Amino acid sequence: RDSRILITIGACATAGGIQALRNSRDHDALRASVYPSPQFIDALATSTPIADHVTVDFELRGCPIDKGQLLEAITALLKGRKPGIPDYSQCTECKLAGTACVMVTKGVPCLGPVTQGGCGNLCPQVGRGCYGCFGPKENANTEALVGELAALGADRRTIRDLFGGFTAGAPAFAAERERHDG
Repeated sequence: RDSRILITIGACATAGGIQALRNSRDHDALRASVYPSPQFIDALATSTPIADHVTVDFELRGCPIDKGQLLEAITALLKGRKPGIPDYSQCTECKLAGTACVMVTKGVPCLGPVTQGGCGNLCPQVGRGCYGCFGPKENANTEALVGELAALGADRRTIRDLFGGFTAGAPAFAAERERHDG
């Protein structure tokens, strides 16, 4: 109420974090499968982004967030301007860094085409597919990516699990995860 600007920081704040995987499961059964004495665990049944509860002015995504983006946001706010944070996909970061596309060259499943850039190309530069830690980019075409993943041989479970990482609670990723559950 007293803040003029609210910025959420990290995947937990912007998308509910990895714990958002519980949102589509039976809370009590899940708790019992994880903890030896579940009766002593008091936890919320769901994990939701802060933006589901209050108006958020700006999101710094990622797990972990990018230090450069944090400094850019602070500097921009001090100077009275909008932070210049990437709005392109992870694929653009790979191309800018000269990293070969792991989906094309190795057939490795990758969320890069639908993930907001900003992580510094961490996973693809070591030959792994992007895990989507920065969440879906705006207007992410997850359906088209799923078609490509299936063409590479990814089954329903692999696709479901791919969309179930750090930003599983982000609507675009949650929808794909639910479509492939079962």
